[in-house]
Amino acid sequence: MKGVIAGAVLFAAALILPVDGLPKLLLFLLAYFLIGGEVILRAVRNLTRGQVFDENFLMTIATVGAFAIGEYPEGVAVMLFYQIGEFFQDYAVNKSRKSIADLMDIRPDYANLARGDEITKVNPQKVKKGDEIVIRPGEKVPLDGVILVGSSSMDTAALTGESIPRDVKVGESVLSGFINKQGLLRVKVEKEFNESTVSKILELVENAASKKAPTENFITKFARYYTPVVVFFALGLAIIPPLVIEGALFSDWIYRALIFLVVSCPCALVISIPLGFFGGIGGASRQGILVKGGNYLEALNSVSTVVFDKTGTLTEGKFQVVDVISSGEMSGEELLYLAALGESHSSHPIAQSVVKANKTKLDTSLVKEYKELAGLGVMAEIDGKKLLLGNSSLFKDEGITVKAEDNGKTIIHIAVDLEYQGYIQIADKIKSNAKESIQRLKQLGVQNVVMLTGDREQVALQVAEDLGIDKVYSELLPQDKVAAIEELTGGLQKNKKLIFVGDGINDAPVLARADIGVAMGALGSDAAIEAADIVLMTDELTKLPVALDIASWTKRIVWQNIIFALGVKGIVLVMGAAGMATMWEAVFADVGVALIAVLNAMRVMRYKV
Repeated sequence: MKGVIAGAVLFAAALILPVDGLPKLLLFLLAYFLIGGEVILRAVRNLTRGQVFDENFLMTIATVGAFAIGEYPEGVAVMLFYQIGEFFQDYAVNKSRKSIADLMDIRPDYANLARGDEITKVNPQKVKKGDEIVIRPGEKVPLDGVILVGSSSMDTAALTGESIPRDVKVGESVLSGFINKQGLLRVKVEKEFNESTVSKILELVENAASKKAPTENFITKFARYYTPVVVFFALGLAIIPPLVIEGALFSDWIYRALIFLVVSCPCALVISIPLGFFGGIGGASRQGILVKGGNYLEALNSVSTVVFDKTGTLTEGKFQVVDVISSGEMSGEELLYLAALGESHSSHPIAQSVVKANKTKLDTSLVKEYKELAGLGVMAEIDGKKLLLGNSSLFKDEGITVKAEDNGKTIIHIAVDLEYQGYIQIADKIKSNAKESIQRLKQLGVQNVVMLTGDREQVALQVAEDLGIDKVYSELLPQDKVAAIEELTGGLQKNKKLIFVGDGINDAPVLARADIGVAMGALGSDAAIEAADIVLMTDELTKLPVALDIASWTKRIVWQNIIFALGVKGIVLVMGAAGMATMWEAVFADVGVALIAVLNAMRVMRYKV
């Protein structure tokens, strides 16, 4: 930059000082080489590598040509403004990159390794699985682990985009990238640095830029063919008219050709469009949405069908007792207590929900001859009585008539000594923001919302009705889900895309098969980060419409740049060929347009919900 400044001073001196002839030419030449020497060297270096038609070549040819026809001030001025434009472009690009770097500044600098009572500050990469570390208030969590001692409040914004702190206590997990806000914690490390959440996220963000969107690829190919075409057109513009038009001067048409060359530089597109997608990825990560590449960000603009897994995605994935109905002499509390005793030896989530709902202390020593019947229920002897718990199929096999309606909830029937006593209704609670998120998706242009589940048809239909879901596939095995996705994908209109949204742990095959796989609530889940194309770092469904909105916002800005750059360049190219534009208009059509396009692309980073 110092050379450019020195050259600018010499350029001003050449314009102001009362010198003529050779001294004036030498001043302009010295200024020119100080300002543009780096550009000329790059052009020569690229020529030796076979890279002929780039912006360095165009600037060098245009400015050398200006000197050749005696337009010394304009030759230096073009190079000066080009360098100033490059400086501002670099500044804008670096500022955008810094915004993402600041946002993703979650890489820990050190870890406090604990060996007994001795604490040593070490590089996080030196800490092994099973080691214990101490995290003081205000420090970043350097590695994933489980709290052994202490409780605190964690700032998770860098990973999730959430401003509300998360309370943690002994036995709970903390992830690298969290910031400890309050208490002193002692943590047992569960993953080494290279396998930790922060390392995987940083790798994901760093690799995102390598996956170009179709628009980026198009512009790169466009520039590859566009540049040589305009160079040869400029050459024809300089040579042919003076040969065929009476009175035409070579100097006049060479000047027009030089203007044509300056204007034709495609750097406004080549720089601003990748920056637009990079900014979109950064804006999404600011909201706790990690997009693995510009290609996935652009694909979100073509989504017509969104497919949701049910349990853990649309619902909490936590079963709870919603009602206890007695049909005999026993009270509801007695029924629930008896059912909790019968389910106390089962690890099934539904069984555990019954045990949790019971408020009376259980005496499990009363349970004898416990037998679990896969897919049916439980048989046991309790205090000398034969207890039967399970679904209607089990009771039908035992010849017992049930007295409950199938209303879309899971039902556990209860019988004592083959006498029907009542039933318990259990439901998986729908997430509070599920309906709002689906409505927002439809407002954004999603035509079909589909749900896949292994649950019973009646339960699935009830959830679908509550949420406004268009189509339901129920009672599916994992391989059935892949087949359902293939069926839905086959029915899509041309150029339309399908999103599958799952929890990312047991849905990896379906995430991989969908056009765009989105992992929900995948904080710390290796399977989710590996299988999905987009990772929502919290379990909030509202993040999905935000991702589509960011993709739309990015697309608008990218196309604004394409239309603006090509429009201005096209106008000035025609004006230059017709002799109606000077080198100053050419500088604006190149450097000015590029700078405006880059600054416009940076607006993507400022997306707000």
